[in-house]
Amino acid sequence: MSETSQSLKSTIRSDLTAAMKDKDPLRTATLRMLLAAIQTEEVAGKEARELTDEEIVKVLARESKKRGEAAEVYTENGRGELAAKEHAEARIIDEYLPTPLTDAELVDVVDTAIGRVADELGERPGPKNMGQVMKVATAIAAGKADGKRLSAAVRSRL
Repeated sequence: MSETSQSLKSTIRSDLTAAMKDKDPLRTATLRMLLAAIQTEEVAGKEARELTDEEIVKVLARESKKRGEAAEVYTENGRGELAAKEHAEARIIDEYLPTPLTDAELVDVVDTAIGRVADELGERPGPKNMGQVMKVATAIAAGKADGKRLSAAVRSRL
């Protein structure tokens, strides 16, 4: 991260201030919750530390996924208004996440990962090397694809 770009956390903070001034209750509450989740993550573990933007993206992705799962449960139970609120929160969180990979880009990531593992092994990896390929693919995808999509793509290519 360069000195000129502001950290993801400070971007969320300044957006929170703007949302409060605009009297936008949903956005204000969602951004407050995100900052709380980031803070919780920062004090988790043996000692408090500042999270990198990459780590913050992981926290945001987890929070977005929680909203999606909650919305599904609300929808199944006929609670449309609560599901809509969860979806709205997820959309706000998603604004701070990297653009997800398209299916074609995902295949490229997986093929690149398979190629790198093949170079290490000296042969094309098979299903038993799924863990190695996943590790490389996850690093290449850098938060732009969730684990479920990534593992399905890796499994289909091995």
